[in-house]
Amino acid sequence: MVLFLKPVFQERIWGGTNLTQFGYDIPSDSTGECWAISAHKNGPNIILNGKHKGQTLNQVWDEKRALFGDDTSAHFPLLTKILDAHDQLSVQVHPDNDYALKNEGEYGKTECWYILDAKPGAEIIYGINAQSKEELAHMIDQRDFDHLFKHVPVQSGDFFYVPAGTVHAIGSGILILETQQSSDTTYRIYDYDRQDKSGKLRDLHLKQSKEVIDISTQQSNTTSHTKTVNGNQYTQFVSNQFFTVEKWSINNKLDFNKPHVYCLISIIKGNGTIIINDDDYKIQKGDHFILTSEDQIIEFNGTMEVIVSHP
Repeated sequence: MVLFLKPVFQERIWGGTNLTQFGYDIPSDSTGECWAISAHKNGPNIILNGKHKGQTLNQVWDEKRALFGDDTSAHFPLLTKILDAHDQLSVQVHPDNDYALKNEGEYGKTECWYILDAKPGAEIIYGINAQSKEELAHMIDQRDFDHLFKHVPVQSGDFFYVPAGTVHAIGSGILILETQQSSDTTYRIYDYDRQDKSGKLRDLHLKQSKEVIDISTQQSNTTSHTKTVNGNQYTQFVSNQFFTVEKWSINNKLDFNKPHVYCLISIIKGNGTIIINDDDYKIQKGDHFILTSEDQIIEFNGTMEVIVSHP
């Protein structure tokens, strides 16, 4: 039982209009996020097909756990987003599970980014120059951000692993697909003194940030592994306790062997069809769906690039 999902859009102060390239009808010209595969309470997807049509993903997760191999997680563990950073995001950090569950009542937030597009000269902030917690606190208190934050140039096709505790920010002119733990907890360190719609400075979370920042996190890229399988290129970007994220570049036909009992699929380029247990579905750039435990015989046909993730 494949689950096709209706995206949820989030307007952001830094958002733009680039999500329209996926065929989406976005709510405004400051649309920052497409929550593409989400069971989070702040933006659960609605199922678009089959016997669960009209239900939310969190409903199906709670009531039909067998579709997910009887996963014992309390909540659907992952969240897939597409982010349009028309302007730069705040410099921020996310807590790990222990801190977040104790202080926020939800998972921590380890995430990763696949750069879909980036304007010339685009960059992210990743990591800090402070060598100790004391130096970190001093630099934050003195707002010595020019020296604190590390800047990293990016281009289309780059991949970055962002574990909890990593100081980071997406720069302007970048479009990314983000795979993350299902969490909406963010601690802002610096926001360029921007004002919200009511003219107020957005809240910062300096106390929490100082507590959760991991000063040892320095490496922005993982070591990817690429191979060719029957003319299709397969790349595994990361695989750890939180998630595995892969990209398939499909040329004509792929007999897909699921790497996990359920998989999250995002079509980021091209189009074609997917045949699941003899049922045929058209798919195209901008589609997102979950292959469940009932989906056993799977065949992709067409020319497309696909991001695949699973817990």
